Amino acid sequence: MEHRRADRTPAPVSITSARTPRSEDISGRQTRYVISMLIRTACFVSAVFADGVLRWALVAGAVFLPYVAVVLANAGVQKDPPPPDTFTAPGRTELGSVGLRGSDVP
Repeated sequence: MEHRRADRTPAPVSITSARTPRSEDISGRQTRYVISMLIRTACFVSAVFADGVLRWALVAGAVFLPYVAVVLANAGVQKDPPPPDTFTAPGRTELGSVGLRGSDVP
């Protein structure tokens, strides 16, 4: 069995509190909107073939889904990510002080 390098490398560690790029944010919004509109289209098509209460539920879904889709698409503003953890080396001690001319050094 062949292993790819990507399978063995761990996920990168984030060392910054920077937000994701704007292009990725917009792409995610567009994806959510398109999925919502596909569901709306499925509701319309299904309402033609359904009968009774199910038909009215599908029509209601098709009518209200555009509002929900717009709200979800506009909810792309990110919260500030938490700051990265600080690193402290365990068990390190401070160096001693040395005189100006180095006379304290043996």
